[in-house]
Amino acid sequence: MSGTVNRVILIGRLGQDPQLRFTQEGTAVANFSLATDETFTDRAGDKQTRTEWHKVVAWKRLGEIAGEFLTKGTRVYIEGALRSHRWQDRGGKERTYLEVIASRMGMLGSKNGARRDTHGRGGGDK
Repeated sequence: MSGTVNRVILIGRLGQDPQLRFTQEGTAVANFSLATDETFTDRAGDKQTRTEWHKVVAWKRLGEIAGEFLTKGTRVYIEGALRSHRWQDRGGKERTYLEVIASRMGMLGSKNGARRDTHGRGGGDK
C-alpha cells in the first residue's frame, strides 16, 4: 500500500461555544474545544474516567454551520485531519500543539432530537 492517511474521527461534547471569525478575504473559520472520555478500570478495580481535550477548526461553510448551531455541551461527531503547530515561547522553549481540521461534522442529539450530518467543502483551505 502506498501513500499515507491522516484521518481523525471524534465523538464528544463541546467545551465552549465556537468562536466564529472571518479572514480578511471573508472566509469563515470556527474554533472550539471538544472533550472525549475514556472509561477504564484501574489496578485497584475502581472505575476511572480520563477526559481528553481536542482543539477543532472548521473552515468555510462548515465553520459557519458550527458557529450557528453548536453550543457548549453539544454532542458532535467530527471527522478531519491532524495538523501540528510549532513555535518558540518567550523563554526559547519549543512548543507544539495539535488541532483537528474538520472536514465533516454531525450534530448528535440536538435540542429538537434531530440528527444533522454536514460535509465540509475544502476544509483547511485558508
